[in-house]
Amino acid sequence: MPSPSVPPPIDDPVADASDEVTAGGRGRSRKYAQTLAQIYQAAVEVFAADGPIGATTQAIAERAGLSKSQLHYYIESKEALYRQVLQDIIDDWINVFGYADEALEPRKVLSDYIRRKMMFSFEHPQRSRIFAAEMMRGGPVAHALMGTSSRRTEQAAAVIGSWVQRGEMAPVDPLVFLFHLWATTQFYADQAEQVRLFKPGALDGDEQRERLLREVTQQMLRAAGIE
Repeated sequence: MPSPSVPPPIDDPVADASDEVTAGGRGRSRKYAQTLAQIYQAAVEVFAADGPIGATTQAIAERAGLSKSQLHYYIESKEALYRQVLQDIIDDWINVFGYADEALEPRKVLSDYIRRKMMFSFEHPQRSRIFAAEMMRGGPVAHALMGTSSRRTEQAAAVIGSWVQRGEMAPVDPLVFLFHLWATTQFYADQAEQVRLFKPGALDGDEQRERLLREVTQQMLRAAGIE
């Protein structure tokens, strides 16, 4: 992407004249950052709806309120934007398991992990669907981005394995347990329409979400032999 220090094109609707003279260009930089945020959100919506193959820069530009030429001032390419969206999703998921919390009892660590995963599904369903669709097509872009994620998953499995060895969890296969946990928590994003079809209102409002959180947490802890 171009440096924010480069002035926007003269016909760029986000280049407000009053911002150009604000404290050495801080206003212009703020507008630049706001436009990047608009583009990012538009990209998430378009990639979630159409996938990286069906998505077009024209559709992303229109969703962001820009012309196609203006969009290409801010991004290198559609492919680079897609990689960035995927990388951000992976990075967010990397940080949700308390890997340093092995000394804590598994009930707290797993309960917190389930909550964070479920809240991600509630609040960012389109981002979850982008990742799911990427993996369903073989992960051609994601595989190159998964190095840190793979290492952190191995660490998580090792923590779970240590709980099993100490008798604090049922004798589960740590990776299979994680697979099931991911499948359950991400279901509420990837299959949100199915949830709405069979359980109307279940995803609407804090009270309903908390009810789901309690149910999922109880079931996962029970499967882990944690009562």
